[in-house]
Amino acid sequence: MENPSSNIEKVQEDCYNEWMSLQARRMTELKQALSNGEKDYAKLRDLARTALRDFEDYAGKRSKHSRRYSSNYYAPTWNTCLENALLWIGGCRPSSFIRLIYAMCGSQTEHRFSNFLRNDNIDDLSMALGETHGEIGGGDSMSDLTAEQLFKINELHLKTVQAENKLSKQSASLQEDTADIPMAMAAFYKEEIGEADVVVERALDKHEEDMAGLLVEADKLRLTTLTKIVEILTAVQAVDFLLAGKKLHLAMHEWGRCREHRRVEAYVGGDSDGEAAGE
Repeated sequence: MENPSSNIEKVQEDCYNEWMSLQARRMTELKQALSNGEKDYAKLRDLARTALRDFEDYAGKRSKHSRRYSSNYYAPTWNTCLENALLWIGGCRPSSFIRLIYAMCGSQTEHRFSNFLRNDNIDDLSMALGETHGEIGGGDSMSDLTAEQLFKINELHLKTVQAENKLSKQSASLQEDTADIPMAMAAFYKEEIGEADVVVERALDKHEEDMAGLLVEADKLRLTTLTKIVEILTAVQAVDFLLAGKKLHLAMHEWGRCREHRRVEAYVGGDSDGEAAGE
């Protein structure tokens, strides 16, 4: 007889793999749109909206697949250990999106000044000083962020952190509930720890349902934060930001895999050396 838990985990993993493949395809589309000399701002806006719809669809699938087995999303077996160590309620912290904007802004500004110092070009200087171009109300680089944009981003950052803290407290409460009745009492009085009884199973099912609800709320906050960021940024800035986010997501997965591969090789090599030394 097939284990329903392993079946749903396979569905969840397939859903994740589809999402990662879609991320890679969208990344190519975003790159191509940014590489065009003459920017099509309408197309860039459409690509940004498509990226948001992609995440909304993915969040909907996660919600559907998490109703009875939400714990799989809190420590996914399809993730690397590095990724799981960085998880916040089944994903990344929404505030990290805003920190990415700050990082891109600083990096691009530094790059512009470096170009100016090397070339001593007045055009590079005007760019480095933040003269805007492209869409009305902003430029094509994250270093072109206007005072109004920075104010809105900072305001969004504060509200996002407050919302994160609220969800983090709910998550802590759910973790504390695992030491509550009836689970704690069942574990204490059982002479042998085996399959949970009906009362404990009901309590665990309720816990999974509560965690599923928390996951949905966290995904809503992630989507809301992304949507508001895209609204604040110009078309080029939004696509540049979304591209950077996808690159970071895919890179973390690959870096995690490489680190785990090196650990396995080091462990196998260490065992071999030990066996050889003991002979």
